[in-house]
Amino acid sequence: MELNVKGTQAYAYTGGKPFNPALPCLVFVHGALNDHSVWTLLARWFAHHGHSVLAVDLPGHGRSGNPVLGGVPELGTWLLELLDAAGVQQASLVGHSMGSLIALEAAAQAPARVRQLVMVGTAYPMKVSEALLSTARDQPLKAIAMVNSFSISTWASKPSYPGPGAWLQGGSRALMERVQAKQTALNLFEHDFRVCDAYDQGMEAAAKVQCPVSLLLGERDQMTAPKQSQSLAAALKAKTYLLPSGHSLMGEAPEEMLASLRQILGT
Repeated sequence: MELNVKGTQAYAYTGGKPFNPALPCLVFVHGALNDHSVWTLLARWFAHHGHSVLAVDLPGHGRSGNPVLGGVPELGTWLLELLDAAGVQQASLVGHSMGSLIALEAAAQAPARVRQLVMVGTAYPMKVSEALLSTARDQPLKAIAMVNSFSISTWASKPSYPGPGAWLQGGSRALMERVQAKQTALNLFEHDFRVCDAYDQGMEAAAKVQCPVSLLLGERDQMTAPKQSQSLAAALKAKTYLLPSGHSLMGEAPEEMLASLRQILGT
C-alpha cells in the first residue's frame, strides 16, 4: 500500500489483505537497516484475523521515498502522519529495536491515538559501541556481518522463518545489504545506528505514554540485553516477556512472538 505522507511516498505492507481503516489497526515498525519484510508472518496472521495492518517502510528504507529523517522524535512524528494519511484514528504500535524507540515517541507525542505499545528487542538508552559505529562508517558490509553475528543466537534455528531450514544469517545479511544499497548519497547503516545512539528523550517520552505497554525481549540478546530495558520497563509500568532468542526475535522465535502478541492484544 502506497501512501502520501506530507508530499513524500511511503510504503506499508498490509498483510495480504486490502487495508480497512475501520478495523482495529496494528502498526509494525522495523529496526535499523531493515524494512517491512521482517514482519511478514505476524502481519499476515493479524491481517487475516480481524485487524488492519500497516507494516511500514521507514523513510529512505525499502519502498518508501527519501528523505531519510534525522532522529527518533522526527520519525515518531512521521509515523503519526502516516496514520493520518491512512485514515487511522487510533492504533496499536509494535516496534523492533530502533523501531521500538520510534513507536515510543509516537505514543508520547499523541497518547490518545495509541491503544497498546509493544517494544521488541528494546533498550534505553540504546547506545552503540564506538567500534561498531566506526566500522559502520568505514566498512559497512563488515559491520552488517558483525550485527548479524550478534543478533542471532544460534546457527540452526528450528523452526526458522520464513520456513524450517531457512538460513537466518544469510537472509538477514542480504536484506541489510539491499537496504543499504538503496542509498547512494548516505551511509544508511551508520545513520540508523547513530539515530539509536543519540536518542536521549526516552524517560521524558515514557512519562507521557498513557496506554498499556509490553516488552518482548530475547533472553540471549547481545545487541539490547534484557537488563538494559529494566529502567524503561519500570517507567512505563510495562509487562515483560522473555523469548528464547537473540535480537532477531521475529526470525528466531516466530511462533513465540506470535503467541505473545496474541496474548497482549487479546486475539
